[in-house]
Amino acid sequence: MTELRILRRKNAEDKPYWQSFSYTTDDPNAAVSTALTELNARTDLRDMGGEKAEPIQWECSCLQKKCGACAMVINGRPRLACDSKLAELGEKVTIEPLRKFPVVADLMVDRKAMFDTLQRLKVWAEEGVTISEGSQDDAFEAAGCLQCGCCLEVCPNFYVGGKFAGMAGGLPLARLIAQLDDSSKKEVLKAYRKGVYAGCGKSLACRDICPAGLDIESLMVNSNRAAAWKTLLKFRK
Repeated sequence: MTELRILRRKNAEDKPYWQSFSYTTDDPNAAVSTALTELNARTDLRDMGGEKAEPIQWECSCLQKKCGACAMVINGRPRLACDSKLAELGEKVTIEPLRKFPVVADLMVDRKAMFDTLQRLKVWAEEGVTISEGSQDDAFEAAGCLQCGCCLEVCPNFYVGGKFAGMAGGLPLARLIAQLDDSSKKEVLKAYRKGVYAGCGKSLACRDICPAGLDIESLMVNSNRAAAWKTLLKFRK
């Protein structure tokens, strides 16, 4: 039996409170997402104290580690619910919403600020591009970003409303830096310098937390070289 201790609130204005539920399964691959889905499927959902409970509000989509929608804080660590096996988490599992974003209800948060940042940075190509053979690996790696927000949760420099985009913005820009030829990426490099390079403290907490396992350090080094160091060398000549 697993105890799921969930930090809940009915809405953004409601005071948060803890509520525990028991969940039992013989499936060794059952994840936190499995438990949340099955708890909400109960016609009479009750907590461990026998009190009647409202369905747990949370977000999901693919449940296959491809969309990032089910990101939450599990046992103190930002993770995807679909990729967090109960068998590996212990008998008591603590589940909270991401802390860097406004809470909507229970485990649901409003990540609009992250997507607004992507719009501000214009992380898209204005026209079709042909990727050179030497940059294919970087472009492919950066394209694996799930936009889940886990990296922002652990980043000491990111906060909602700040100018620093974090790697949730840095990776889409890294993809463009790898894809575009030199004559087409002036604005992209400028956006990277202002939105990522200038605010990054290089703690690399994002590298260790990324659910997709992306090589963030390598992508950051290559993007820094293109956006910052080449520019500095040009001005010194």
